[in-house]
Amino acid sequence: MRAFYNLWYRRGTPPWVGPARVELVQLVESGRIPPGRSLDLGCGEGDNSVFLARHGFEATGVDFAPAALAKARSKAEAAGVVVRFIEDDLTTMRRVSGPFDVLVDYGSFDDLHGRDREAYVRAVVPLLRAGGLFLLWCFEWVPSLWERAAVAALPFGDMALRPGEVEDRFGRDFSIERIAGESGLKGWPHGWAAYLMTRR
Repeated sequence: MRAFYNLWYRRGTPPWVGPARVELVQLVESGRIPPGRSLDLGCGEGDNSVFLARHGFEATGVDFAPAALAKARSKAEAAGVVVRFIEDDLTTMRRVSGPFDVLVDYGSFDDLHGRDREAYVRAVVPLLRAGGLFLLWCFEWVPSLWERAAVAALPFGDMALRPGEVEDRFGRDFSIERIAGESGLKGWPHGWAAYLMTRR
């Protein structure tokens, strides 16, 4: 999967790259997520990290694709902000040290297979301080049989979280609030959700 994503970033701009995500912007600009040490998980080209740095955060971004990180560093330089970008695997996090006040994940956790999701939780949760905030955005629906078959043939993870999976995987360590989302959508994706979680 790492080679696939790195090649995609090297050859162009993936379709998920864009400005800082709307839920993050709203939460930061409203003051609900105050400045602190932030970690952007699966940061890609770094748009969320750059936004956080512009708003007074001590921002770090982590991704396993060197080509994405090269673009992220260029964006931070062009924006005139300081962001620390680290190449690491979200399932091990050997090069990232906490504690952080804020974690942000836009579409990385849901891209992992089940066994890697377990490893992600073990690696990522300890990086957030007690009382810290975790903004998690994910595709969320129950994949059909043909979707599961298609995903098995692609270099992705399981594509979407099933409803209730966030609570199952993070509920022991977090108070969880679903702050946005849609379900039962026609076409693809069939649903998505954004969660704001507070570390116990």
